[in-house]
Amino acid sequence: MELSNRIAVVTGGASGIGEALALRYHEEGAKHVVVADLDGDGAKAVAARIGGSGFGVDVSDAAAIEDMVKEVERDQGPIDVFFSNAGYVTFGGLEAPIEDFQRMMSVHVNAHIIAARTVLPGMIERGEGYLLSTASAAGLLSQFGSLHYAVSKRAAIALAEWIAITHGHQGIRVSVLCPQAVQTNIEENSPDKERISGGGAFAVASGDGTLKAADVAQVCIDAMREERFHILPHPEVEEYVKRKGQDVERWIGGMQRWQGSLFTDETHPATWLTKR
Repeated sequence: MELSNRIAVVTGGASGIGEALALRYHEEGAKHVVVADLDGDGAKAVAARIGGSGFGVDVSDAAAIEDMVKEVERDQGPIDVFFSNAGYVTFGGLEAPIEDFQRMMSVHVNAHIIAARTVLPGMIERGEGYLLSTASAAGLLSQFGSLHYAVSKRAAIALAEWIAITHGHQGIRVSVLCPQAVQTNIEENSPDKERISGGGAFAVASGDGTLKAADVAQVCIDAMREERFHILPHPEVEEYVKRKGQDVERWIGGMQRWQGSLFTDETHPATWLTKR
């Protein structure tokens, strides 16, 4: 899909990858770019830079997303592209409150469902539309130190696959973004930022380099032009996924050894349940 003369929505657009892609959509000639974020002032500031619209919304609030889409389509026209991007990270395992897991699922999975349910009917009626969602390389591989992040990002990829399979024949194109480390404020915005910052469990994601958000945005533009499903800004991830598929037992063994090198006996996830 080319972005010229398209109307696009970007959630989590006040900073990071969302901000970078909103700017790139504008540079690609989008007719109008909608920037949405829990940080409403930040969303409006980004939108003001590109002549777009800014909204302060909770992406897991179906009514708020529906109201935003109705307003945009009333004032600007049909939405062609919806980039469902908002997210955050936590630290913890089986001992963490189930409410924390449910909250993360609401942002990393339910929000994508809400977005799709809201814009797909119009897209299907017109015979085309593009859904792009942010997951993570963690969704393809796993995440040391964060049960909630690993599981919710895996679910986000499964959801994107299902939509692509189910609605592809109706002109709906789907891509899922799965980066490793990117220069964003995702850790700063985390409720567990003191436990995450500088921690080896999350630092491993930068082993293949930490990308600038603008570089990830460009990879997304290229992938959308080619209508590729997996968007892998770190090309090494493709090889890791192949190895996992070829011999999952060996892959799990390797991950177990790697995890063991990252934690002391006191901080190892296996001990967390006994420290409640």
